[in-house]
Amino acid sequence: MAKRVNQVWKGRNIFFCGGRLIFGPDARSLVITLLLIMVPVVIFCTNVARNLLHEFPTYNGGYVILVVTILFTIYVLVLLFLTSARDPGIVPRNLHPPEEEICYDSSTSVDVSGRHTPTPRLPRTKEVFVNGFSVKVKYCDTCMIYRPPRCSHCSVCDNCVERFDHHCPWVGQCIGLRNYRYFFLFVSSSALLCIFIFAMSALNIKFHMDDYGTLWKAMKESPASMILIVYSFIFLWFVGGLTCFHLYLIGRNQTTYENFRYGAANRHNVYDRGCLRNFLEVFCTKTKPSRNNFQAYVQEEMPVRITREVKIDDSEGDSRTKVQDNLEIDNDLLKISQRRDALEADRS
Repeated sequence: MAKRVNQVWKGRNIFFCGGRLIFGPDARSLVITLLLIMVPVVIFCTNVARNLLHEFPTYNGGYVILVVTILFTIYVLVLLFLTSARDPGIVPRNLHPPEEEICYDSSTSVDVSGRHTPTPRLPRTKEVFVNGFSVKVKYCDTCMIYRPPRCSHCSVCDNCVERFDHHCPWVGQCIGLRNYRYFFLFVSSSALLCIFIFAMSALNIKFHMDDYGTLWKAMKESPASMILIVYSFIFLWFVGGLTCFHLYLIGRNQTTYENFRYGAANRHNVYDRGCLRNFLEVFCTKTKPSRNNFQAYVQEEMPVRITREVKIDDSEGDSRTKVQDNLEIDNDLLKISQRRDALEADRS
């Protein structure tokens, strides 16, 4: 019986709803993130917002504060879901090395039939052009592909991800081409929620000071307000700082991975199109469709195993050996060698 793609997926992702929802292997950390958001909001609504209902009786301002808090929290949770439950931009794996990139050296190896054939090799890197500039892309041993520009292999999810930014444990997912926009909106909206709770809690303390005269008595009357003030102030440094950092990255059209690897003073950023166009690229372009159909059926292959060496040339001149144990790979390379021998025979 044929299985679906999400059932035979070679990455470490976790799937739900028949492959409609895809999470990273550390999706359990979402529970902590949800608690960090929901617990202070519940405390705010049941203590601070309830008291503010009596402070604005004329214009129903207290009810407005309560409704805004609930709706904004739902908005933040939706952004969290859109960030963590979708394909971040996973590049599909190849079943065998790219045939058009295979070259041969003078050394020979013995194939399954006992014949001496040239050893197939794959270059470690190749050059592609981006915006008129030459960019080197690397070969991924795991996915057996030449990674597209700005693509990197995530060691946590075990996938190559387009425009890889980083793997975020707080959302349990890679941040890449297809979910970076929602990640930034989630972080920036969380910062605004912290500011809102901080301001309303401080306003509640101010009302208690007017009633009881001193800050100490106001704190004793509403300890929840002080806890929320301290809590939101601490987390504002985290999500607020992260928001500012990603605003800087968006303005330069740079990813977190590129910033830490190449540094902030990288003068040869071929992807920088100017600050305005960089922001429009992130927020005003249509999200590309996923390259993977996780609900599709795949044809199950026979589990026949055989070994063959495929040497991969390193860019510094060293060579590394990758053992391929799939019969289809060996047959493909054998056919290439046979075609090469036939062409040489015709020429002679």
